Amino acid sequence: MSQTTKSGQAPRIGLVSLGCPKALVDSERIMTTLRAQGYAFSRDYQGADLVLVNTCGFLDSAKQESLEAIGEALNENGRVIVTGCLGVEEEMIRETHPNVLAVSGPHQYEAVVGAVHEHLPPVPNKFVDLVPEQGLKLTPRHYAYLKISEGCNNRCSFCIIPQIRGDLASRPAASVISEAERLVKAGTKELLVISQDTSAYGLDLKYATSPYKGRQVAARFYDLAKELGDLGAWVRLHYVYPYPHVDQVVELMAEGTVLPYLDIPFQHASPNVLKAMRRPANHEKTLDRIKKWREICPDLTVRSNFIVGYPGETEEDFEFLLDWIEEAEIDRAGCFEYEPVTGAKANELPGVVPDEVKRDRFERLMEVAQDISAHQLSKKVGRTIEVLVDDVLPDRNRAVARSKWDAPEIDGQVLVDNATGVKPGDMISVTVTDSDEYDLFAVPAAVN
Repeated sequence: MSQTTKSGQAPRIGLVSLGCPKALVDSERIMTTLRAQGYAFSRDYQGADLVLVNTCGFLDSAKQESLEAIGEALNENGRVIVTGCLGVEEEMIRETHPNVLAVSGPHQYEAVVGAVHEHLPPVPNKFVDLVPEQGLKLTPRHYAYLKISEGCNNRCSFCIIPQIRGDLASRPAASVISEAERLVKAGTKELLVISQDTSAYGLDLKYATSPYKGRQVAARFYDLAKELGDLGAWVRLHYVYPYPHVDQVVELMAEGTVLPYLDIPFQHASPNVLKAMRRPANHEKTLDRIKKWREICPDLTVRSNFIVGYPGETEEDFEFLLDWIEEAEIDRAGCFEYEPVTGAKANELPGVVPDEVKRDRFERLMEVAQDISAHQLSKKVGRTIEVLVDDVLPDRNRAVARSKWDAPEIDGQVLVDNATGVKPGDMISVTVTDSDEYDLFAVPAAVN
């Protein structure tokens, strides 16, 4: 049953976006399409004619959060369309919330837009400029996530992403570069490159070329990184698996073409646990590769996430992981206590680790990670660096910024004092005066 709005008024949609940056990009694409068709967006439930909930379905806890978000939207608004990763489990959603208007899976943009049209027809207004050239964004104007592919060819035993999003499906290089160029022209200072497996980019396309400004550009990780780096914005690479060809991209980091930052999902280091995870298990070769990268680019920062308490993980396996993290000097480490995921092969593994042991290992790993981070950041004190300002605190004359070693929301910050006249989105030069476990402290270079 469709709903109409008052004559001439743009129908208003509320949006709840859950999960990872890849889901955020999906939300931005949906918003851009709908805005171009005459829809407006509401910041609250009461002002919306219907609500879109873009769900996450990676972990069971994320599924529960998504179901709760759907329930809240139904209670507050009553008209809800569901999309995203949890959408592949439509039967479960409808059993829990039978009154949802429609359900679709991840990156099913046409299905989402079609459902909106069915339940809330658009009101055309040819006199309104509906959408900015760069599209609509849910991130601040000065940085943007750039998704280069969908899906994944890996079959890790703890993960159901291939079941949800399918196998690797790379975008043509020209499409990615064109989107990036539009973003940069619109004021984006930092491009955060994301996918499920960024360094596998183009494999499914057999690295085919596509035409961009009169020349052919290959769908290859190195080629894409170089092209993006030439646009003049910071380029930050996320979810990079440590394949040999990453060495070439580290050379681009040493040259300053892309940021000296690699986000690599190592997950563990013990050969026994990696085997159970169905991930490459040659920890020594990986250590050698990291050391080689640091030789090529001494300024390199490596961030990673690790899972503790995986089924079958022994104390010996865990201590092996701690030693490996210390030897590899992982600059930025996140940690998760293993959580069963419905449909994952890991659920069949023996050796369930008790919750109290998981918590103990989590705390011990984060203590080691904190010590490494503090040591690595202390090396920055005294240096003059460029930072990108995310926020300003006028009452404290302080700017909250990030360096080339800090991704938004997951890493530390650079807190800049004496920041008179500084605005969000500014790129400024600062001198680092101090550091702690996660953050740097600085003043504008001209003030020091």
